[in-house]
Amino acid sequence: MLTDIERLTDAQFLRLFQAKRFLVTGATGNVGRHVVNELLENGYLVRALTRDARRANLPAGVEVVEGDLTRTETFERALAGVAGMHLITIGGDDYTPLDNGAEIVQLARWEGVQRISVLSDGRAGSVEEAVRASDLEWTILQPVDLMSNTLGWIKSIKSANIVREPYGSTARTLIHEADVAAVAARILSHGGHARKTLKLTGCEVLTIPDKIQAISAVTGKPIRYIEVSEEHTRQSMRELGIGEDVIDYVVAWNSNPPPEGRAVTGSVQQVIGRPPRRFSHWVKEHAPLFM
Repeated sequence: MLTDIERLTDAQFLRLFQAKRFLVTGATGNVGRHVVNELLENGYLVRALTRDARRANLPAGVEVVEGDLTRTETFERALAGVAGMHLITIGGDDYTPLDNGAEIVQLARWEGVQRISVLSDGRAGSVEEAVRASDLEWTILQPVDLMSNTLGWIKSIKSANIVREPYGSTARTLIHEADVAAVAARILSHGGHARKTLKLTGCEVLTIPDKIQAISAVTGKPIRYIEVSEEHTRQSMRELGIGEDVIDYVVAWNSNPPPEGRAVTGSVQQVIGRPPRRFSHWVKEHAPLFM
């Protein structure tokens, strides 16, 4: 019986042999899954780091390796033979920034990693500090507000057709998580934009009512917006086990976004050669989740 390798044509084998291998951390996250897909679809070898391989549910052809970013010794073998790495800056469900950035970057250098894309939430943590101080080819990606954050509304929309949030009149830019991934995959595979921090946005500036209207238009559901207090939001986050420092950061950003959070940038098109997706596109992809 022929193995999968033996079934390949000479041309297919040559492409496989020549393909670069990339490590994707946070591979089961909203952005990470798209980074995996982008690299796979463009013919690259993909190794995915996850804390639980049994629950990864990643495409066939992905090499899944277990490891915990908060414990550098657990993923040393995941970096072997890797040309580039997509690196997240948080290591757990509580959104606390990693404190071992220097160890991670040093390990990457020892293993011969040449290029790193860093998915950052804008906080200058240990990962960002370590890559900036290194001699690696790095690019920090800062998506201003991911469209996937809207998934937090699923329960209240499905149960009561209601969205409860503070700061409804504050307009913010949004970006599709797949567009962030496309930027990361392009930089990893082709280079460019080295030693830069790219602010990534979509093509629109929207308020919460604007987003609700878009969801209503696609789903046909009459969704109401109820503005709640800041303390209500803080308590809801506490109940999810989120730490006070993270809550302070999220509340401050949402109540008074920095200038880059309210203006569209051209970074996505500059890197991948096409405009970013609109929020209505994202809603059509995810509409069944709100029904």
